[in-house]
Amino acid sequence: MDCSSMDAGFSSLRSEAAGAMRTVLVSAENLQLTLKPELSQEEQSLTHTNSSPKDSHKAGNEDLKEMLESSKESLKLEAMKRIVGLIAKGKSASELFPAVVKNVASKNIELKKLVYVYLVRYAEEQQDLALLSISTFQRALKDPNQFIRASALRVLSSIRVPIIVPIMMLAIKEAAADLSPYVRKTSAHAIQKLYSLDPDQKEQLIEVIEKLLKDKSTLVAGSVVMAFEEVCPDRIDLIHKNYRKLCNLLVDVEEWGQVVIISMLTRYARTQFTSPWMEGAEFDENKAFYDSDSEEKKDQTEAKPYVMDPDHRLLLRNTKPLLQSRNTAVVMAVAQLYWHLAPKHEVSIVTKSLVRLLRSHREVQYIVLQNIATMSIQRKGMFEPFIKSFYVRSTDATHIKTLKLEILTNLANEANISTILREFQTYVKSQDKAFAAATIQAIGRCATNISEVTDTCLNGLVLLLSNRDEAVVAESIVVIKKLLQTQPTQHGDIIKHMAKLFDNVTVPMARASILWLMGEYCEKVPKIAPDVLRKMAKTFTAEEDIVKLQTVNLAAKLYLTNSKQTKLLTQYILNLGKYDQNYDIRDRTRFIRQLIVPNEKSGALSKYARRMLLAPKPAPVLESAFKDRDRYQLGTLSHSLNLKATGYQELPDWPAVAPDQSVRNVEIVEPLREWAPIVGKTKQPKSDDKFYSDDEDEKEEEGSDSSGSGSEDSSSSSSSEESGSESEEESSEDSEKTSSDSGKSSSGSEKSSSESESDQKKKKKTKKAQQKKSKPTADSDSDENGNGPVGQASSSSSESSSDSESDSESDSESDSPAPKKKTEVKAKPKVAVNSKKEVSLLDLDDFSPAPTNAPKPSVLSQSLLSDLEGLSLSNISSAVQVTTSSFGPLKTYELLHHMTGKGLSAKYHFPRQPCLYQPSMVAVQVILTNSSDHALEEIHIGDQSPASLNIHCFNTIERLEPGASVTVSMGIDFSDSTQAANFQLCTKEDQFSVSIQPAVGELLMPSTMTEQDFCKEQGKLQGMNETSATITMATANASRQAINKQVLSVANVGEVPSSQNNFSRFGGRTVSSRALVLVSLELSESSGALLTINTEKSVMASMLLRDLKQALAQA
Repeated sequence: MDCSSMDAGFSSLRSEAAGAMRTVLVSAENLQLTLKPELSQEEQSLTHTNSSPKDSHKAGNEDLKEMLESSKESLKLEAMKRIVGLIAKGKSASELFPAVVKNVASKNIELKKLVYVYLVRYAEEQQDLALLSISTFQRALKDPNQFIRASALRVLSSIRVPIIVPIMMLAIKEAAADLSPYVRKTSAHAIQKLYSLDPDQKEQLIEVIEKLLKDKSTLVAGSVVMAFEEVCPDRIDLIHKNYRKLCNLLVDVEEWGQVVIISMLTRYARTQFTSPWMEGAEFDENKAFYDSDSEEKKDQTEAKPYVMDPDHRLLLRNTKPLLQSRNTAVVMAVAQLYWHLAPKHEVSIVTKSLVRLLRSHREVQYIVLQNIATMSIQRKGMFEPFIKSFYVRSTDATHIKTLKLEILTNLANEANISTILREFQTYVKSQDKAFAAATIQAIGRCATNISEVTDTCLNGLVLLLSNRDEAVVAESIVVIKKLLQTQPTQHGDIIKHMAKLFDNVTVPMARASILWLMGEYCEKVPKIAPDVLRKMAKTFTAEEDIVKLQTVNLAAKLYLTNSKQTKLLTQYILNLGKYDQNYDIRDRTRFIRQLIVPNEKSGALSKYARRMLLAPKPAPVLESAFKDRDRYQLGTLSHSLNLKATGYQELPDWPAVAPDQSVRNVEIVEPLREWAPIVGKTKQPKSDDKFYSDDEDEKEEEGSDSSGSGSEDSSSSSSSEESGSESEEESSEDSEKTSSDSGKSSSGSEKSSSESESDQKKKKKTKKAQQKKSKPTADSDSDENGNGPVGQASSSSSESSSDSESDSESDSESDSPAPKKKTEVKAKPKVAVNSKKEVSLLDLDDFSPAPTNAPKPSVLSQSLLSDLEGLSLSNISSAVQVTTSSFGPLKTYELLHHMTGKGLSAKYHFPRQPCLYQPSMVAVQVILTNSSDHALEEIHIGDQSPASLNIHCFNTIERLEPGASVTVSMGIDFSDSTQAANFQLCTKEDQFSVSIQPAVGELLMPSTMTEQDFCKEQGKLQGMNETSATITMATANASRQAINKQVLSVANVGEVPSSQNNFSRFGGRTVSSRALVLVSLELSESSGALLTINTEKSVMASMLLRDLKQALAQA
């Protein structure tokens, strides 16, 4: 009684203490204090010492319920954080559903997000309660916050009740048209959930998928392709128009989206392109079928040469940079794409990347090694240089060791077999018995595949027969048995040696193998074989079934060859087998008896007994376990399991004749191609029309190229200056010629200014007529890649990107092209300007950078200058502006054609000046021209896409007179991506969708540093942060001055002083993230050079390398 009363006293004390602590906690919460989590643990331990864990959990939930029902937002938020924490730990919080769902309408954004996280987890379990709040979810779909809209849709699609399918469908359709790419991405996820709930909605969902596939956001691309793969993977027609866009977006899509898109495009390519493999190509690995970007004949006997479809090449080219991805699934996806789609001589590109993955976790290693094992059977040459990467480490797991062993065996040839066998000798001694046994089998395969080492392998295996390890001995016997079948006449001694070991071998398979050898070659060991049969007769009943069967076979063969010694033994064994428990042995015994012992019943069968039992057996072929796995697509679950998994889609065979490739052409390209020759001419006079006539004096001097980034007045006055001089006739024509040379590559538009340097200014006048002729060609060439290249304005395709600035001297030229056009009112100024143009062209050689910089103070206001001086830009010296100004050439792109814009035309260029509005923005100058016969009013920027895009818009232009032009400045934060900035250019009556897409070189800003600092920073950016290529330099680009001009024409970087004549170095930083970009060019004695780019932005590096390589290679 005393003990029980004492326990009761302690319990009451604990309850009082817990109550006191709860009071303190509530008081603290009322005072908005936060106590350490240890207090709540103490409270729980004090309160629930004698209670069960369930009671403790319920009490904890009660506290959370109280907090959720509190009037204070802070308590609710803390409760939701704890609940989400419980869910993360795998604990059930479903009892709290009613209390949580009450807070779904909270105005606190953070609380609402946590509530939605909870609801997504439990909406399916608590469907009835979730349905009560469905009106709240529907209201949340209209919430201004994109994350709330997306969360509401996610919860709605998680309530798996057929009755709300129409509501879900409506919500998905609305979300698919949302301005936020994040919400559109969520709608793509919801499509899959709705399809699994109600497959009858397939047709409506396909319409939504078709709409979302046209989305230009990288955030949406992966999710919508996943929905496509789930709902309608056979609707290839939906992909046609979006194929090139998906190829170009691929590098910027999030990683798991890349995996899905690559997988889909692999299947698409197998249905749309012809095979790049010659018939029988798998047997001739060393033959190159055609060069990377040229055409050669598939076979000398064939009349038609193989020509790779440009879209096929586009896919291969755009997936190649992803081999450097940090995500192993992406690398594996690209590897399988190259394996299934690339010409055979290009597949080896993926080798290094796959070998790199072997440094990853063992789970990754396992999958990668399985795929390498399949590849190495058909293409040994791919992995031979990396054979040491497949050597087994002591820390490897058994399944990893076995796969490496498989690959080493596949790679074995006459050249490396000695090295591989030395490795195998070490592996045989391994403590891992399964691995040691697999090694012996591998030695056997090497012996059969390479006849030169058969004897060596046999002798080594015979030595293993004296090994202490029974498993090693047994495996050796099995392998020796197979090897002896290839050369039985030479190995009688080995058979005798194995017979002596028979008594000590206990593994059934090994004993059976020895018995088989005795029977097969009994004539070579006439004295030993009967003795082995005698021993077996004694132990027959105790042997395993496989051993008994071989004993019966041995008895039959000896009866036929040596019946005097073995007749009685054979009859004894046959009698034992007749009554064996295993029916296989009983059947075999009856069959053998009828076959070898002549009697009336057996008839003529016994005549053929010797021919049946002693017939020569073909030698077994030891093959890889991965020999037939290539029937499955690499990287799939089916390939890994070696059986067809649910949902596996067979890779289609190549079509004999390629389907029509025009289905991938986007219609908008056609009208632009028609108008291309006119575009350059109609635009030139518009931009040189003076908007403010009182500013013409300033124009006749020299305008700063950054004047457009000042006030509206100064920007309009400089509309025909350097900042707006894309309207110069000769400059644009010269750049168009350049573009026609490079228009076939995906980055043609980015290189269009590479020929507009000072050394070519002299040639402009003499070649003027030829350049005009080449203009239509340039436009049409560019249009062909309208969907592909980086750095083009999507609304105007490539003829816009082929216009470029000539030089900083062209301020005077910018007024020149006017004489042919309308706007008669200003005829006199045009004539005057024309004469000035002639003078400037004659004096081009004497035109120096100094005058370019001289007039700046006359154009820039003092306040603007002070603003520029006060800019805080890290790691950018004041010399950057001088570098940019002294270089001069600017590439101009067409933003809006005057036909499309109903009289309003727009061009833009990147002035390569720090953006005044925000350091992370890229400065863009836009020249707006009114080509119509009436004034345009209220010109402004409308909706932007994606909604998260940060654009500083220019002020609304109230009125633009007919024939007038105005230059305005914008700032765009591209976030270090070449993804286009889409927005609407609006007038009072109309809206026009336009797009600004930067070349990768425009996303940089110059950074000055010493040579020592350059080398130091370069040393920190090695390995995966380094991208390099050997290039062939054009002879015209041999001098350092020419190199500097070509590099600066492509990228906005600063020159780094170099003490070595054969080295050119350039430094820059990305505008948005300030990541360092180092470019170095090392000239060799010949015309070759090593171009190296060091930066953390590996995708940007590969794109910049491509552009620089092409700029430096062209004459």
